[in-house]
Amino acid sequence: MQNNDKPQEWPTEQEALANLQAVLELCAAGQVKCSEKTHRPSAATIRTVTAHLAHGDFYPDEPIAAFAWPLLLQAGGLAGLDGTRLRLTPKGRAALGNPPAETIRGLWQRWLTHAVIDEFSRIDQIKGQGIRNVLTAAKPRRQTVAKALATCPPGEWIEIDTLFTIMRRGNMSPTIARTDRALWRLCLQDPEYGSLGYDGFHDWTLLEGRYTLAVLFEYAGTLGLIDLDFVHPDGARDDFRDNWGGDDLDALSRYDGLLAIRLNALGTYALGLTDTYHPTAPAAAGAPPLKVLPNLDVVATGELPAADRLLLSAYAEQTADRVWTVSSTTLLTAIGTGRDLTEFTTFLTQRAEHDLPGTLTTLVKDVRRRAAQLTDLGRLRVIECADPALAALITHDRGLRALCRPIGDRHLAIAPGQEPKFRKTLLRLGYVLPS
Repeated sequence: MQNNDKPQEWPTEQEALANLQAVLELCAAGQVKCSEKTHRPSAATIRTVTAHLAHGDFYPDEPIAAFAWPLLLQAGGLAGLDGTRLRLTPKGRAALGNPPAETIRGLWQRWLTHAVIDEFSRIDQIKGQGIRNVLTAAKPRRQTVAKALATCPPGEWIEIDTLFTIMRRGNMSPTIARTDRALWRLCLQDPEYGSLGYDGFHDWTLLEGRYTLAVLFEYAGTLGLIDLDFVHPDGARDDFRDNWGGDDLDALSRYDGLLAIRLNALGTYALGLTDTYHPTAPAAAGAPPLKVLPNLDVVATGELPAADRLLLSAYAEQTADRVWTVSSTTLLTAIGTGRDLTEFTTFLTQRAEHDLPGTLTTLVKDVRRRAAQLTDLGRLRVIECADPALAALITHDRGLRALCRPIGDRHLAIAPGQEPKFRKTLLRLGYVLPS
């Protein structure tokens, strides 16, 4: 099958900066779920992330960026799994207010050393990867690809096959199979007749080349380090056709359509080739200004970026297409989920056409006061004493009084971490707490 699609040049730099904010907001809103075992995003999450990407995913029928973003946040320590739901860490919450280029640089550097998956596993047409001692360690492989990427001339297109040649000649090969014997475990369809161990059936482009494409397209491309020139993968490469089972495949990988890349300013910054980030081109015009009305409605005068809509929805109830209504309930709910009202007021101050109305500042002040009235002291074990006299004896004992606190006249509260010491000291006083 031949691919007659016209190549598409896709500048990634500015949209990656916007997409980072959108995905962080999705995590803050609890809308990102991943497998506890594999850490990979669920199908529903992939659809949600795709809907919030600035220009959608690279292909409408094949998730790449939407698959990569949740993994990148986990590897970068910006989000962690709470069951199956991805929650922002303190580092992730801080990233909401940090320069996005700085965050992306950190994400790329962390991916090279703490990636959540082996990118080669995404070349799912190649079978046998799960067999023990077949594949080499992924960390040195991805660092080799990063080294090759750093040799690309900034601002200039380089064809993928040219990059492959440079990598092979420059001793920058991300070797896939652990040994020659391990190659025999890999195949496209049938491990007996179609093993990649046969001479001529494990060309560099088939294994090392496909791995390089996966790292570049799915991770460097998603993070906006390289601009992409690509077509649909079906029929884009034919180096696998002679392998047993190859005739039944339209493409060996979802990345086969990548034709050329261009290292941009964000890429040179993330790779450490420059110390400061200077955008390749001026950022697009900012989002439309907001109107914050005295009745506590926030009105967008135009179409808002996905990240802005998500942020507003975290603090206010959306009551119309471009209208959000703030109330004490919405602000208290936001605080209850770990959001900071300063983030909201700063956002409104920067984006509003005018000073914030007194009704809003008064409401925020009142909500802050009420939110400070209660303090979460964590989980406690509650002990009931037979009478007030015993409770007083324990709480006045020199060894026990620092390990518990009275609740009323007959109950004691003990922090979980203090319980072993409390039990031991209680024995010395002549009492025991039954298990």
